[in-house]
Amino acid sequence: MVFDLFIESRIEKKKMKELIENIRSNLDSWGELTEVILNALSLLCIVAGVVLSLVKGIRDRRRSPSDHPLHTYFRMIFGGWLVVALEFQLAADIVGTIVSPTTAHLIELGAIAVIRIFLNYFLGKELSEEHEVLKERVEIKKKILQDKIESS
Repeated sequence: MVFDLFIESRIEKKKMKELIENIRSNLDSWGELTEVILNALSLLCIVAGVVLSLVKGIRDRRRSPSDHPLHTYFRMIFGGWLVVALEFQLAADIVGTIVSPTTAHLIELGAIAVIRIFLNYFLGKELSEEHEVLKERVEIKKKILQDKIESS
């Protein structure tokens, strides 16, 4: 009887180990797929950002040709897309490290995360500053136009 319990316990442990291994294998596969999808989304954001930024930048430039240089419009629009792309890439790196958490991957993730966080921070700061400059230019232009109308 004790021997039977011992055998049953060993069989259950073996089944549990097999179950855990199957779950790990599936999680690794899903993790790798998620990492690829996140990287693809990042690339899609960059491509869409370039195309949409060019189209919108040219359209805005035609609408008000003397306001700002074309690259200013492009940078403002594309910068937002780039921030989103960087977020997807960081998420992909995190998932990749979860799937294979070696010391080298953790160090690599730490370095990449720091670089991307700084990029995001400074890009966001630059976009905010550029947006403020654009708003100021528009306000100055409106004031000059209003002064011309009032003096006429």
